[in-house]
Amino acid sequence: MDDFKRIEELKEILNKASTAYYVNDNPIMEDYEYDRLMNELIKLEDKNPNLKTIDSPTNRIGGEILTKFKKVTHKSKMASLSDAFSFDELKDFDRKVKEVTPDATYLCELKIDGLSVSLKYENGYLVQGATRGNGLVGEDITHNVKTIKSVPLKIDNKENIEVRGEIFMPRESLIKLNMEREENEEELFANCRNAAAGSVRQLDSSVAAKRNLDVFLYYYMNDEIKYQEEALIKMKEMGFKVNPLYRHAKTIDEVISYINEMGEKRESLPYDIDGIVIKVNEIYYHNLIGETVKYPKWAIAYKFPPEEVKTKLTDIIFQVGRTGVITPVAIFKPVFVQGSLISKATLHNEDYIKEKDIHINDTVIIHKAGDVIPEVVKPVIEDRGSDLIEFKMIKNCPCCNSLLVRLDGEADYYCLNENCEDKIINKIIHFASKAAYNIDSLGDKLCEQLYQAGFIENLASIFKLKYHYADLIILPGLGEKSINNLIDAIELSKKNNLDQLLFALGIRHVGAKASKLIAKRFKNMDGILNAKIDELVEIPDVGLAIANSLYEYMHSETNINLINELKELGLNMEYIGQDIKENFFTNKKCVLTGGLETMGRNEAKALIESFGGVLSESVSKKTDIVIVGENPGSKYDKAKALGIYIMNEEEFIKKINE
Repeated sequence: MDDFKRIEELKEILNKASTAYYVNDNPIMEDYEYDRLMNELIKLEDKNPNLKTIDSPTNRIGGEILTKFKKVTHKSKMASLSDAFSFDELKDFDRKVKEVTPDATYLCELKIDGLSVSLKYENGYLVQGATRGNGLVGEDITHNVKTIKSVPLKIDNKENIEVRGEIFMPRESLIKLNMEREENEEELFANCRNAAAGSVRQLDSSVAAKRNLDVFLYYYMNDEIKYQEEALIKMKEMGFKVNPLYRHAKTIDEVISYINEMGEKRESLPYDIDGIVIKVNEIYYHNLIGETVKYPKWAIAYKFPPEEVKTKLTDIIFQVGRTGVITPVAIFKPVFVQGSLISKATLHNEDYIKEKDIHINDTVIIHKAGDVIPEVVKPVIEDRGSDLIEFKMIKNCPCCNSLLVRLDGEADYYCLNENCEDKIINKIIHFASKAAYNIDSLGDKLCEQLYQAGFIENLASIFKLKYHYADLIILPGLGEKSINNLIDAIELSKKNNLDQLLFALGIRHVGAKASKLIAKRFKNMDGILNAKIDELVEIPDVGLAIANSLYEYMHSETNINLINELKELGLNMEYIGQDIKENFFTNKKCVLTGGLETMGRNEAKALIESFGGVLSESVSKKTDIVIVGENPGSKYDKAKALGIYIMNEEEFIKKINE
């Protein structure tokens, strides 16, 4: 058999095996045999590069590297859906639908917690994969979509078609990925959705290929299709992966019954869902029912309330922070909560534990506060056994054994020993962190390793590491390339803005926001060193606690010496201001909640601040705007209750570009 015929034969065999395994969940070939045939195909294509086609399964390995993402204008808008948080809201949706189309029925589908995608096929071949973006314009991610094994590279339908769905990361894939990232001292993904979003936006497709992404398709653009259920069946027949857990419901009561059923199954699913999508099944009614400026009226997304999970609290340990604060931490049997495997959560302080009546060996209910931070809600009193151990606050530092002090009017205990190793290490870790001075390559584990080896004794010694090159290069786990990268990153960081340095110093109560406000006000470090308390308090959002703490820090001889040493080492001590362009966000207090599809949180924050807006972490009566992405959490509910202006991502982008 010649190479051409064998390549065609191998492509057909491997594509059928992929569809059987990844789409139909019905393997027809052992993994070993699949890998053997794939290797044979790779060798034949390497030998005959002119015979490699766009439907070759070798495209799933990745390797294509882009310099940037191209923009894609969608043929029709990829609309987002309005959210319902209660059954009353669903009944109101049903009432409005039935007023226009009394005999309408519904199709209920799982709301997969991932990233929206559009797939285009021409003459049966996949030619484009694109993100939703702002609904009108997305990004071309074809090179990464090809690596997803459940996405067919070729279908039997020769028409030009478009299907849409959700790319997601299975829970098992997230666990494996985070284990690898932890070993490499990389930042862990918070949940499956973040991991999926980060993976499809990789410029190097070989990275995406290793992430084991998956996809469910739910929308088929075809004028001849009359029912949503029919669309799902047609897509499955063409070889697309469709979630089988959909249900046709004739009444809103049947919809609610389905929601309750899926809510109970939610935890046991191998992927994350955050709600149920309800669509009018009769597509020919959609135009009649219509849409608003933002959302279609014929569909709605019911959002599950924050997921609460039971687990056993096996221990309470104590951590020493960079300021010396002692934090009790609950250790419990690992459990999945909203896509993340959780094994610990802060218990804040002694009063918090006593107020909630938490004991070691309690069965506890945990959730994610604001859908992000793991939190112990309460113990399950009725599940208590005879092995219960009462919590007792420690009297001595778990690191240096110094006597702990509880300051007047505060709930926290502190280690006041400035030579406490845990305090020093955490100060160094905080300084180098992405959120603070952002020294690339200097992760938590390396900070600790360099401290224990005697190369970093304090913050200033970070900038002297280049003088220890010959000694550093022989440390376990380090080599010439990694040391060069580290030293380059340290030198580059010296150009950072003054507010980054101020926050990185780890001054009690002085967070990133306050640091920026103070740096903008005084322009340079000398101005901050000489600032008076009444001058600091005059700055908006800088209260007396921040002012007192900063003043005390800046008048300590030890800290003055440190700042002078950093100055001599070449760190920038000036605030590099930005020209403010006025627009809708100028002088408005904004809150971001939920994930944005088109940009990261830091990018959105930078855009708001570039127009003179102020970003806050909490919603209050003083908040002007709440910008809502996917999975907004309690901040969205509070904004609705307070009557605050709520803006979705599409409107946010529009206002930014005005």
